[in-house]
Amino acid sequence: MTEDATKVLVLISGPIAAGKSTLAHAVTDRLRKQGRTVALVDLDTVAEMALPTLPDWEWAHEIHARLVGHWVRVPLDVVVDEGTSSRAEVAQVLGGVPEQTAVVRVVLVADVHRSWERAQGDPTRGVSKDRDFLEGVYRHFEGELPGLERDLLLDVESTSAEECLASIVSEVERRLTA
Repeated sequence: MTEDATKVLVLISGPIAAGKSTLAHAVTDRLRKQGRTVALVDLDTVAEMALPTLPDWEWAHEIHARLVGHWVRVPLDVVVDEGTSSRAEVAQVLGGVPEQTAVVRVVLVADVHRSWERAQGDPTRGVSKDRDFLEGVYRHFEGELPGLERDLLLDVESTSAEECLASIVSEVERRLTA
């Protein structure tokens, strides 16, 4: 590992409304409080740059992947990324990451009905408030799940937010000190 590149990439994947953004922000905050240098890359933030006129979410995914690739090339301790939900999206992100970067792959799973309920109370949510849309996304994710490589598989319904956070931070610290 060269001194001019990020040591660890945390890749948080999962379906819409499973808590990827919330967890990514919590991981970032915790690591920063521990004195680590951290960048957070969030697909939704990238997409917001062109919403509501973004003609194709594939563009946002491509820019998001490139942004992750650029951040991991600067001398930070950790880059936290969230926004992927398929093998193709993960491959797109990792395609721009140097081979020597340690990657902590986190996959979140959630109950679609509970996710829909959470989305109803979130004023920032758009299409994820549509039950039919969300159920379709979750069906697609269930097909992707067996092929998603992961170091941590976290069920957000049966694992507390603090337990999820602690699991990720512990794995990051293990990779940083290895």
